[in-house]
Amino acid sequence: MIKGIDVSYHNGEVDWQAVADADIKFVMIRCSYGLQSKDKMFAKNVAGAKAAGLKVGAYHYSYALSVEDAVQEAANCREAIENAGVCLELPVFFDMEDADGYKERNGFAFDPVEITAMCKAFIDSVGLDCGVYASYSWLTDYIDWKGLGCAIWNAQWSANDDLKGYMWQYTDSLEIGGRCFDGNIKYE
Repeated sequence: MIKGIDVSYHNGEVDWQAVADADIKFVMIRCSYGLQSKDKMFAKNVAGAKAAGLKVGAYHYSYALSVEDAVQEAANCREAIENAGVCLELPVFFDMEDADGYKERNGFAFDPVEITAMCKAFIDSVGLDCGVYASYSWLTDYIDWKGLGCAIWNAQWSANDDLKGYMWQYTDSLEIGGRCFDGNIKYE
């Protein structure tokens, strides 16, 4: 197992040397979100992480309300990575949750069949090594992750990873250099 973190624009400027000095070996970096939005820190975060010797993967935060939206979001994700001109050593993950309540506010039905179909559409359309990120409850209640047959990044902030997928986000309070990050374990 190796330790990692995930970051986005919301983390601000990251001291990548402090991250590497904390025995962090990889980072998942948000590249895009929604139908057209790009994370404006993506290329800079990738460059900083690579300069510190970290392996890099990416993630896309979804605002999709339909399979068609998920396909368009896959194109947005792919474009963000291509435009940044970066090489990723780790997969791209599709974050289908509703952390900010957007889906609920917009009348999304939260139907497991539709959600799984949206994940599949994204994975099939992005054209990159891809997986699904979600909390344990989303992975057990809404997403047929076994049927998808892709890498799973389980966000389960506890002492145990009950799914043992590709990666486990075990905390949202990993302190490095006086700042907090989401902490992850990648299984090898």
